Amino acid sequence: MYGRDPWGGPLEINAATTNGVATDDDRSRNLADYDRAALSSSRQLDETQQSWLLGPSETKKKKKYVDLGCIVISRKVFVWAVGTVLAVGLLVGLVMLIVKTVPHKKRPPPPEDNYTIGLHRALMFFNAQKSGKLPKHNNVSWRGNSCLNDGQGNSGSIFKDLKGGYYDAGDAIKFHFPKAFTITMLSWSVIEYSAKYDAAGELNHVKDIIKWGTDYFLKTFNSSSDTIDQLVMQVGSGQTSAGSTTPNDHYCWMRPEDIDYPRPVAICHACSDLAGEMSAALAAASIVFKDNKAYSQKLVHGARALFKFARTQRGRYSQGNEASIFYNSTMYWDEFIWGGAWLYYATGNSTYLSLATTPGLAKHAGAFWSSPDYGVLSWDNKLTGAQVLLSRLRLFLSPGYPYEEILRTFHNQTNIVMCSFLPVFTSFNRTKGGLIQLNHGRPQPLQYVVNAAFLAALYSDYLEAADTPGWYCGPNFFSTSVLRQFAKTQIDYILGKNPEKMSYLVGFGNHYPRHVHHRAASIPKNKIKYNCKGGWKWRDSKKPNPNTIIGAMVAGPDQHDGFHDVRTNYNYTEPTLAGNAGLVAALIALTGDGSLGIDKNTIFSAVPPMFPTAPPPPAPWKP
Repeated sequence: MYGRDPWGGPLEINAATTNGVATDDDRSRNLADYDRAALSSSRQLDETQQSWLLGPSETKKKKKYVDLGCIVISRKVFVWAVGTVLAVGLLVGLVMLIVKTVPHKKRPPPPEDNYTIGLHRALMFFNAQKSGKLPKHNNVSWRGNSCLNDGQGNSGSIFKDLKGGYYDAGDAIKFHFPKAFTITMLSWSVIEYSAKYDAAGELNHVKDIIKWGTDYFLKTFNSSSDTIDQLVMQVGSGQTSAGSTTPNDHYCWMRPEDIDYPRPVAICHACSDLAGEMSAALAAASIVFKDNKAYSQKLVHGARALFKFARTQRGRYSQGNEASIFYNSTMYWDEFIWGGAWLYYATGNSTYLSLATTPGLAKHAGAFWSSPDYGVLSWDNKLTGAQVLLSRLRLFLSPGYPYEEILRTFHNQTNIVMCSFLPVFTSFNRTKGGLIQLNHGRPQPLQYVVNAAFLAALYSDYLEAADTPGWYCGPNFFSTSVLRQFAKTQIDYILGKNPEKMSYLVGFGNHYPRHVHHRAASIPKNKIKYNCKGGWKWRDSKKPNPNTIIGAMVAGPDQHDGFHDVRTNYNYTEPTLAGNAGLVAALIALTGDGSLGIDKNTIFSAVPPMFPTAPPPPAPWKP
């Protein structure tokens, strides 16, 4: 007999009975068998079955977690971590607050070197020379608006607005030939040493100086036209020959703010030298202002028109006029090379490079014949500057054929010029105090010295940037440090290391010229208007100038290191734009500890990649 196992299995019931009736003993035995069967069963109970037997169990307390997306952590750990971070943050913030609020001494910056101090001074001179309506930040208290009617009194002239620009020297004449050279030199120095200007805090200042000049130059010709036929060459007059008593900028001694005499405007129609130099100035400045695209393109357009005018209307600007007395130009071939080189850098147009490297131009400019002034860069002769500028192209880009031959020649000639600056050679005499006599003992030597110092320091930086340790002078090798040392000795002489112990830079040191040949600086600003002859008493006064013209580099000593601080002797005490431009360029090249060199690439911004063409095959051999 089988019965149903309440746990899910079959259960066999012993059916031994008597006459089909189960007794009590039988039932007891059967129940015992049931217990043994249940205990001996090998089957395990699942959870459900256990729950039927045991009833509900206690529920465990679940842990709480925080899901951070990339990781799941315990909420307790999360709270602890956030609290720790906040506590540390508060602690750090408290420490920083204490450090900032508690007064403490700042470490002073290292003192500026003499060249940087001199640079600050020299740039101020250009603020004192500004004409027209002055900006509010001009920072020369004894100067004011002047010559606001320049150009308006010239009947028949199309140039009616010629206010602005710079006065050339101690007078109020605007000579455009040396002024253009000034802007070119300043722009060149910025292109090469913009990082140094920035480190000295003078980059914006020097760019303002350049723009004041270029803005004015754009008024001196039809800058919106592609072709021009005339150019303003000078504003004001200084003609005093034959005993002339006509009031002008040399006969009179007046503050520019008080000028009331007529100021004539001189215009040229064949002036290749002036147009070429002005083209170089605008082209170089366009690289300085390349980040101001509209203005840069305006300068390039003007430079192109000027250079085209220079090439088509041949002539010297100073021929047959009073400019020949003050700033006579000897030729215009050097301006063709100089202007062509700058236009190539500004535009990348190889036509200008082809012109600048034409052997015929170099020959006419004097590249292949020796003269007493060979190697001397000045407002008149730019050949040496052009040679250095084009040697740069060969050092860093190596354009190859068809330019290589003349570029190699310019490079070799640059090396020769650098050799001539060294004391071991006798190309130029020196004073006992060590000043090189680049103008062979003639007056006003410093303007030539500063240009040579700039070229020497710059060429030294070129060689170092090209990983070239030096250059050869014949069989002798000289390191780049020799060139830099030459530049330093010449600038140190100007800053006071000379037999007179005189700083020829006004405002540098304590011993500098006090009787500078300068009208505005020598007449007090006392609300009294001194007429043409009324200012003569200030010209002839033995007293120091009432206004210190900070940054003016005077003409300099004589060939015996002697200097006369006399206002009426302009050969000693008159400063000029061109002279100060060379000084600024030399000073910026020498500033700093050597960690900042030249900017190798900015000048090549517009130059396309160069792929030299193969030279022509040699002529067929003939027996």
